[in-house]
Amino acid sequence: MAAVSRRNPATFKNRIKSSYPTLVNLGILISGRGSNMDAILSTVQAGRIRNVKPCVVISNKADAAGLKIASEKYRVPTEVVPAEGLKGWDYDQKIVAALQKHDVLPQAGLVCLAGFMRIISPEFVRAYKMRILNIHPALLPSFPGLHAQKLALDYGVKVTGCTVHFVDEEIDSGPVILQKPVPVLEGDTEETLSARILEQEHQLYPEAVRLFADGRLKVDGRVVAIAPG
Repeated sequence: MAAVSRRNPATFKNRIKSSYPTLVNLGILISGRGSNMDAILSTVQAGRIRNVKPCVVISNKADAAGLKIASEKYRVPTEVVPAEGLKGWDYDQKIVAALQKHDVLPQAGLVCLAGFMRIISPEFVRAYKMRILNIHPALLPSFPGLHAQKLALDYGVKVTGCTVHFVDEEIDSGPVILQKPVPVLEGDTEETLSARILEQEHQLYPEAVRLFADGRLKVDGRVVAIAPG
């Protein structure tokens, strides 16, 4: 889930440079098992994503299973930033401090939301403008927000899928980078459909990170063009 604001997403206009510094420092935010985090870090470790240095995995929950995976499997530093009742920027500035402690800076960093179950604040989005990615289990703009798989089943669509997008100041509304369709099968449940979508997420998210790190994404308004590799 992405952040909220009063701004109309139709007015979202920005350009992203077609090249980045040699190394992109990566921070990943999780709240649970971190399967998309695992997919990204595995792809980096295998050398299929160049120009990326995983610097930190941060969770709002101390018992998030992904923290152990990050530290033990990939030797990536981890941080726990408990909410302790804080909301909005009061909390997010602690996340930003943890990111910057590990050199994930707005000028040369990338932040990936991977099952981070908080709505991030407009201040956080503005601090890392066009440097926060999110993955959503639907073909946006259809079914934003929570329980997207159930909403797809309830609506009766024949095809759903997943979307990687830049995070802006609305919920799941930033410019779309990549999408992958997943057919809805007769007899599907929320669990079976979610599992098939998740398989595609594990392929799509690392690819989006790779394109970002290679400087191949060009954004004009809401349109993301992918430069030839």
